[in-house]
Amino acid sequence: MSVKPEHYDVVRKPIITEKSTMASENGAIVFEVAIDSNKPQIKEAIEALFGVKVKAVNTTITKGKVKRFRGQLGKRKDVKKAYVTLEDGNTIDVTTGL
Repeated sequence: MSVKPEHYDVVRKPIITEKSTMASENGAIVFEVAIDSNKPQIKEAIEALFGVKVKAVNTTITKGKVKRFRGQLGKRKDVKKAYVTLEDGNTIDVTTGL
């Protein structure tokens, strides 16, 4: 499967947090993805970019918080995360970068 430029638009960056590290022990990697992407697009992009087989994709949308900036109210952007579970024997090392 060849890498298309739109694959880089779907998958933004890996998320490395305490919670995502716990998920990686169970074979899942967490990525920030485009808010309008769907699960088949995410699966295709991950398989093309990293050359692995994806078993399942779970997504969640975190609503942006309302914060103050110099006394003005502002809103952070909504973020969509994809929890990508890989087939047995496949791994992605997110610490090395894309």
